[in-house]
Amino acid sequence: MTTGSSIADRVLAGEVRAAARLMRDLDDRQPGAEAALRALFPRTGRAYVIGLTGAPGAGKSSLTDRLIAHHRAQGRTVGVVAVDPTSPFTGGAILGDRIRMQDHALDPGVFIRSLGTRGHLGGLSRSTADVVQVLDAMGKDVILVETVGVGQDEIEVANLAHTVVVVAVPGLGDDVQAIKAGVLEIADVFAVNKADREGADRTVRDLQGMLELRRTVIGRPGEHDAAHHFELAEPGLAAQDGTWEPPIVRTVALRDEGTRELVAAIDAHRAHLEEGGGRRARDTARARAAFVAVLRERLVQGALERLEAEMGRLDAVAERIAAREADPYALADELAARLRA
Repeated sequence: MTTGSSIADRVLAGEVRAAARLMRDLDDRQPGAEAALRALFPRTGRAYVIGLTGAPGAGKSSLTDRLIAHHRAQGRTVGVVAVDPTSPFTGGAILGDRIRMQDHALDPGVFIRSLGTRGHLGGLSRSTADVVQVLDAMGKDVILVETVGVGQDEIEVANLAHTVVVVAVPGLGDDVQAIKAGVLEIADVFAVNKADREGADRTVRDLQGMLELRRTVIGRPGEHDAAHHFELAEPGLAAQDGTWEPPIVRTVALRDEGTRELVAAIDAHRAHLEEGGGRRARDTARARAAFVAVLRERLVQGALERLEAEMGRLDAVAERIAAREADPYALADELAARLRA
């Protein structure tokens, strides 16, 4: 059996097959995969992570494809994590994103991995962060994370990416979608894709109006904090004095229009973070979110094992609760108290 350290060594050497196997094992929660991830961890933290999120049908995959091409033209290696809906029949990812990115399939400087959501809310698979770590360890300069497109639950990407691009599109009620999704909180850049369609001007005006409303409500410039939550800037600061307001870029991904401007906006945000110390703050926020996620998983697993040992299997306990023979709140309190003891 291949040890975690040997797989990690092969990943660090850039071996694609080893990386693909590790990503699969991490997604399947296979024994030994975590050991390899631990071995890789000290060699991560160098890649720049860009998240693309937005409503289904906004053209995120097409934009991702164009961003890959741009970065490759600049000599950068690229990793892509495309989170697809999970098939209700096979439990695997519906690989639509890979189909749309076939132009890069044979490029050794590009690694594309599709993941199924496995029923996970938030727009990301539970294994997305792990796969990003593997791509980082492989030496990818830029990692693009494309979310599944599930509306207002799709904000977890803010805990993973340095720069979040929110993709809107005319004709899908994006003004309403934007408000519901809280994208004013997480967007670093807005891309109005399919901007050749009727209604693009209105979509841009809606986004501009919401940004203006935000400035009016708070009364002075604001800024995203490390976790992409919006907070007030220091009194007296103006936008030109160092705060960041998300730019709005029009794109037509299928014709490669606006891609250069979108990349320029992303690069400007990256420079903004690196010059002002914001990248370190976001790395800390990412680490906090990842640690809490791992801790939560450990605690839940430990609680379920304790439950089975002392109160019976989860299904049996659930049957008692459904029959109103047990109080779920009392059982949870009892179990939590035993775990704390």
